[in-house]
Amino acid sequence: MLAGVVAYIAAHGLAELSLRPLAAALGTSSRMLIYYFETKEELLVQALATQRPDLAALFADVTEPGQMRERLIGFFDLNSVGTEGDSVRVLLQVLGAACAPGSPYQDYANAAIATFVTELAAALRRTGPAERAEVVATLLVSGLRGIIQDRVITGDRERTGLAARALIDAVLPVR
Repeated sequence: MLAGVVAYIAAHGLAELSLRPLAAALGTSSRMLIYYFETKEELLVQALATQRPDLAALFADVTEPGQMRERLIGFFDLNSVGTEGDSVRVLLQVLGAACAPGSPYQDYANAAIATFVTELAAALRRTGPAERAEVVATLLVSGLRGIIQDRVITGDRERTGLAARALIDAVLPVR
């Protein structure tokens, strides 16, 4: 059911999310959704939690700078299409909503960003100079997220793909 929530929001958007049509699409009632999740925000947070990649595993075997570059390019490509693309489109909407003062998504957004930066920084420490690993991880996470958002909005796969590779090349130059 939680994967269905992500797919529904990817198709219909977060801004106008209403529980009745969502429940109907999921084959249940809005009352049952509230019974299980208490709020639509909690429903969305739990749905997104099921979609979060295992970032520690993603970077666990990365020991060389070239591997890191290829892993990041692959991760960018994977998160721009298909089911993963749906999750990313919903995540981008949640991150945008988290910018509003008092947003119910702020904790989730902070945790999602912190997890990605922490895991990527740990991998960067294994593959190169450790002194700026967190700064470099932040640049990559935020930069690639912005490029994915550009791709989602414009649909320009070629330009955004080249931009993602240029960012990775600039931040993690071939040695």
